[in-house]
Amino acid sequence: MDALVVAFAFPETQSETEEVFMFDKIIAATDSSKASKRVFEKALNLAKLTGASLMVLHVLCPDEEGCPDPLDPLEVYYPGKDKEAAERYQKKWEKFSQQGLEMVQSFVAKATAAGVSAECNQISGEPGQTICEIAHTWKADLIVIGRRRWLSGLERLVLGSVSNYVLHHASCSVLTVQ
Repeated sequence: MDALVVAFAFPETQSETEEVFMFDKIIAATDSSKASKRVFEKALNLAKLTGASLMVLHVLCPDEEGCPDPLDPLEVYYPGKDKEAAERYQKKWEKFSQQGLEMVQSFVAKATAAGVSAECNQISGEPGQTICEIAHTWKADLIVIGRRRWLSGLERLVLGSVSNYVLHHASCSVLTVQ
């Protein structure tokens, strides 16, 4: 049986690595989806390989999976009860926000344990635009972002696609993870 031999030429010095991989700052754009773990792991591996700093970013958005709906049809609105409904929504939003913050903080702890300089950022906004703005402000070299396969052409047209927006508007390179 013939064997297939594949040879890789990895850089031997730090300067050669920097020439091949020019990433100093990498953003892992996360959300509450299961794909975020893969996004983080890919970004972490690239940061370890290149010696880059890592920012784990979570943009809080009303369209995000698991986000409380301010117009929850299960809520019953009676005259004078709107304040109570608003308070219940605020508590749900705070819980959702806290879960997001705990997620990015756990990712940062894993990155730090792996020897990568890491920080987290959680901000409310429109995900695509906010990711691009943070990347530009932080002077990121790479954004690692997930891509949902389930969107049909019509859903993408109506709902938009965060990864598509970032691909077309980011001021740096973008890696999509499926």
